[in-house]
Amino acid sequence: MTKIEIQNVGQPGKTYSVDADKFTEMRRAVLLSLPNSPPGMTPSTLIAAVTPLLSVDLFPGGKTAGWWVKAVQLDLEAKAIIKRADKAPVRLWRV
Repeated sequence: MTKIEIQNVGQPGKTYSVDADKFTEMRRAVLLSLPNSPPGMTPSTLIAAVTPLLSVDLFPGGKTAGWWVKAVQLDLEAKAIIKRADKAPVRLWRV
């Protein structure tokens, strides 16, 4: 299993090592699903949108999709590829 380092917007300078194939697959699905402008999507709506786009080999039955959406979200926020609404509820969109 190949690993890659990802970031977390909530912990600047810290990285985490994760499965490269799963991360790449989820990143692709997240970027395909998120709108280009506010108000964006809630995390639960995003999970529902990405699940049918995922490889069944990597995510059988959408298993662990929620965890991977969050990992991708935090990494993409740290890299300023997506943005989070300033006020609740959490809503996400591509920059």
